[in-house]
Amino acid sequence: MAVKEAGALRSVLEAEEARLLAMIAQMEIESDENLGYGNHMADDATEAFEQAKDMALLQNAQRLLEQVRDALGRLEEGTYGKCENCGQQIDPARLEALPYVTLCLRCAQRLEG
Repeated sequence: MAVKEAGALRSVLEAEEARLLAMIAQMEIESDENLGYGNHMADDATEAFEQAKDMALLQNAQRLLEQVRDALGRLEEGTYGKCENCGQQIDPARLEALPYVTLCLRCAQRLEG
């Protein structure tokens, strides 16, 4: 991978890391503000649903942040862009769309199918 490409990918990953950190911080603040239940069963059910949904979104953002940080680590190690399963180069278009992926399309399809 060319130094110029690596720098551009690093910038994309660092921007995504910053975005996710800000989103997680905001979600944690909002979840703290929304504690408590109403006086009506329907209100309680709605609140419980919203809390569960928010928790799922927070966990997803945290997992994505971990993947982005792992990708930054692979950039440092010089292994970024190689499939963790077969060792082949991951298609640049795939990396552009999902810069934190660890598998080439073929291996990803095998694991899903």
